[in-house]
Amino acid sequence: MHGLEAEYWGRVDFVYLDREDPKNAEVVALFGIKYQPVFILLTPDGQEIKRWYAYEEADFRASMDAAIQ
Repeated sequence: MHGLEAEYWGRVDFVYLDREDPKNAEVVALFGIKYQPVFILLTPDGQEIKRWYAYEEADFRASMDAAIQ
């Protein structure tokens, strides 16, 4: 994931969230995060585009490329 973050720097913001941290409870509830890891691609206004429960680099690339076009 860190390699993709470096590659997409300035075009996609990567946010890492600890779902166990009580400070993140509102976001965890908002997105219904029950499992780790979960990867969620959002529009700039917070709408979910896609969700993954495993690291799938090729699919991440395709989805991010489509979203930033």
